[in-house]
Amino acid sequence: VYVTCQGCGTGFFTKPARVKSNTVRCPNASCDRPGPFLKDLDRSRWVAKRIIQLQENPEGLKGGELPETIGVILTADLVENISPGNRVVVNGIVRLMEIKSKAGDTLDYEPYIEANSVEVIEREFEEIEITQEDEAEILALARSETLISDITRSIAPTIYGQEEVKEAIALQLVSSPQVPHSDGTTVRGDIHILLVGDPGIAKSQILKYVIGLAPRGVYTSGKGSSSAGLTASAVKDEMADGRWTLEAGALPMADMGIAVIDELDKMQDKDREALHEGLEQQSISISKAGINATLRCRCSVLAAANPKSGRFDRTEPIPGQIKLAPPLLSRFDLIFVLFDIPDQEEDNKIASHILRVDRDDTLATPLVRPEMLRKYIAYARRNISPVLTDGAEIRLKEYYLNVRKKYDSAPNHPVPTTARQLQALIRLAKASARLRLSNHVDEQDAQRAIALTDFCLRRVGIDPATGQYDAGAID
Repeated sequence: VYVTCQGCGTGFFTKPARVKSNTVRCPNASCDRPGPFLKDLDRSRWVAKRIIQLQENPEGLKGGELPETIGVILTADLVENISPGNRVVVNGIVRLMEIKSKAGDTLDYEPYIEANSVEVIEREFEEIEITQEDEAEILALARSETLISDITRSIAPTIYGQEEVKEAIALQLVSSPQVPHSDGTTVRGDIHILLVGDPGIAKSQILKYVIGLAPRGVYTSGKGSSSAGLTASAVKDEMADGRWTLEAGALPMADMGIAVIDELDKMQDKDREALHEGLEQQSISISKAGINATLRCRCSVLAAANPKSGRFDRTEPIPGQIKLAPPLLSRFDLIFVLFDIPDQEEDNKIASHILRVDRDDTLATPLVRPEMLRKYIAYARRNISPVLTDGAEIRLKEYYLNVRKKYDSAPNHPVPTTARQLQALIRLAKASARLRLSNHVDEQDAQRAIALTDFCLRRVGIDPATGQYDAGAID
């Protein structure tokens, strides 16, 4: 700010904070007065300023730890470089800000960074270092004939069974590339999965394991989350002189990673509605407290929920027991309906597995080490962009048309058999190829996508009276 000494008329530039705190003196040696000074706003230099909160990467934390945060002051051309949820590298000077009470007494000092440069990490999982030795091990793993099985069995190995769910999660972890079109639109590549099942079948355990496995992930529970907690909220920031600032929620914070939402059914309907745009458009539009912004949330969503009555009633149609709106359900690529049905043979296997693991923990050792699997996922997402072959395209198209034909008699069902389902099939097939580190989607990838989709649809489309697959059961 440009000020003029009212004692001698000398004009000079100084920082506004120094004038406000009365710590500036006239530079004229013969004057050297502490004021009063008159501000000249027309001759002052105006610089754009923005205050952000920098938070350490959540995936680098141990269980239960809260991420540390520090304020960062951006000026001039640095102001427009970043958005909430971006991964950044900040270079700057650490300074201390004095925190005073209303009476003017100093209470504490809070560190902040005066930024000199900001670099946005655009490349997926760039913060994960992969050495030449790691790359050699990754390529050797990709050549294994049992690759998909080994990776599937390395996801939550203490949990018995659930092979289809684990295989789907393996595909979700790598997902498929985003597809941009010449008209400016894009088709998301991230895969969304919903688990709806009876209590006690380890849904939450699977979700927690995925967060520890994913190279980048954010966990939240629907029971304690609001729409603002999932998307973004407007808060008053004391560093910004009490002005309203934007605080990113779980979805923007999981940008280019995976967001895990447990107990989705416990959320209020109005809060779940906030997920619609984030799931399909992969952006969050905010208009609060005079702030209008669009945040990116290019992430996969893995969610879990319980049926409407707590447990599934096998005598009633399954779709009516899923307490989620059809528009929201249609945005999930795969919906797994999981039952806890007493069965002597299966119960014996589960009990034996639990007891063996309790006695000998090495039996639960993953075939692929978690740290190596994290690097494998990061490598696949960085380097592999699969494209469909003619054979895969024909298989996917035939299956989609057959599914549409079966569900013609149930036009109002909540199962996602819209055109989005074909896009979901493409995403799953590309993810299968990417998991194999192949740039070509062949018929085996298409078949894997079809098998998972068919497994999910058959669980929902079962007639309670006959126990047989029936598209009419969706009515």
